[in-house]
Amino acid sequence: MTEFYLVRHGQTNANATGIKQGSINSKMTHLNDVGKKQVGDLHKTFDISGFDRIISSPLFRTLETTDILNDGYDLPISTDKRLIEISYGQWDGLKNADLKAAYPELFDQYIKDVLPSYVKRATRGETFEDVSSRVKEFLVETAKKYPDEKILIVTHGFAIKAAMLGLFEPKDPMMIPEPDNASVSKLIVLGKKHKYYLKYYNRQKA
Repeated sequence: MTEFYLVRHGQTNANATGIKQGSINSKMTHLNDVGKKQVGDLHKTFDISGFDRIISSPLFRTLETTDILNDGYDLPISTDKRLIEISYGQWDGLKNADLKAAYPELFDQYIKDVLPSYVKRATRGETFEDVSSRVKEFLVETAKKYPDEKILIVTHGFAIKAAMLGLFEPKDPMMIPEPDNASVSKLIVLGKKHKYYLKYYNRQKA
């Protein structure tokens, strides 16, 4: 059995100011003080002493989150580019409020996030399917490589949502919102057929 614990990074200044940061890796996408506290609080309640390894997205905000969570545990850390957040193309760096005002038809009115059709307007934006495919590929490959390990995955909001879309294929992708900053979601992988079970999603305490 492989156990995956997927953690979303803590808050950044881009999160706090409503900027769509996507795959941007700049000063505004480092953890801010709130984000550091969020991850620090999670560290106090999330015992990873029995884990085997940490695999992180290589972006600043996830690596900073990894360092805080790994303090005192010293688990081996590696990175994988397939865990990078969705790229919104030309929309990366723009304010969500401005995008919603300009293209209300491209946003879900309940969860206030982009619909798959956003790519009609965002040049070079990744499709939901593309992100789901790469994150699923990572999870399947990693479960085969480490069939009996507990693994901490530090990644991004849409990347975690994309994992669920790729593995469970809901009819409506907007049924699954992005998890909150510094939250934990747990996936179990069983047997030679690699059946996936979602144990919990978007918990603030593991």
